[in-house]
Amino acid sequence: MRIAVQASDLDHTRIDGTRVYLFELLKRFGEINTKDLFTLYHKTVFNSLLTPPSFENYQALPLPFPKAWMQTRFAWEMFRVKPDKLFLPIQAAPALFPRSIEVTATIHDLAFKRYPETFPWRDRLKLNFMLSTVVRQADKLIAVSESTKQDLLEFFPHIPESKIRVIHHGFNKEFFGKRLSGNELHQKLAPYQLQANGYFLYVGALQPRKNLVRLMQAFAQVKTSCPEAKLVLAGEAAWLADEIHAQQRQSQFREDIVLTGRVDFETLRALYQGAKVFTFPSLYEGFGIPILEAFASRVPVITANNSSLPEVAGDGAFYCDAVNTDDIALALKTVWHDHALRDTLIAKGQERLAYFSWDKCAKETMEFILA
Repeated sequence: MRIAVQASDLDHTRIDGTRVYLFELLKRFGEINTKDLFTLYHKTVFNSLLTPPSFENYQALPLPFPKAWMQTRFAWEMFRVKPDKLFLPIQAAPALFPRSIEVTATIHDLAFKRYPETFPWRDRLKLNFMLSTVVRQADKLIAVSESTKQDLLEFFPHIPESKIRVIHHGFNKEFFGKRLSGNELHQKLAPYQLQANGYFLYVGALQPRKNLVRLMQAFAQVKTSCPEAKLVLAGEAAWLADEIHAQQRQSQFREDIVLTGRVDFETLRALYQGAKVFTFPSLYEGFGIPILEAFASRVPVITANNSSLPEVAGDGAFYCDAVNTDDIALALKTVWHDHALRDTLIAKGQERLAYFSWDKCAKETMEFILA
């Protein structure tokens, strides 16, 4: 059997959760299913940090084309080759392709429908077109959380529930679970003038849905009770990030708000392990991989009580109201000062990890593709 995988997102320089998802699946598909042939279609050159392994049953096929690659060059290739199955991992599909191909697609989130104001209008148009197209074209849909499944059923009530399967993301247990020595940690934190157990940490893109303006405002409220604390925002600027940068610049505590920009995986691991508290007060998430990475790094977690976040964090996190700055501040202050609570959250976070793994995710995904 010939299985096509739309893998062009692995060419991008910016690494986000959806790209990690595809990369982790492709690290496993070739071992799980050794009898079928996988063709990994992409545009030019894989990001060196996201390059899939070279299994005997993998063929990576670059298809350079200047514009609208999925709707043109990739779609044409599907008509030319007509694989048996097609896996679309990034909730987008060609508007036209052979109906003989069975399509399985992953839906990560409907954030642009829940919070349209947090996206540029041009992006909203594109995202709505892509989602509507993939919902129409796919034979089977994977939702990365029960929350995402319910969003799909709400916004697309014509979809049969039987068409959707919930398959949770995983996390890199070996990498984030590996403890660094004190000296290794110091070397990674020193360039940012950070001390272990001296900061709150956020990990992810800098964009409005992540609620970082409120987080910085909440941080300013708690500085008097924990003057030694810093706030680290680890991630690249994405869309509509100007307000986030402006809030950091105008804060009276701007010297204690660290924007790292892009970091490599080794530095990210150190930032997690050095944090006293991990905070993730997003307005909406389809899943929330950083929560699992923080659990694996043995860091207490604060997150918001919305969307998929309670589904992922369970009883392993301290919750706050994402739209209430005072409530976020109270959560920061409470977890920072309560040693026993931090120990409890770390222990419960470790227990939550048993429910999630990339091995499980890849196995269930491949079974669904082949079903």
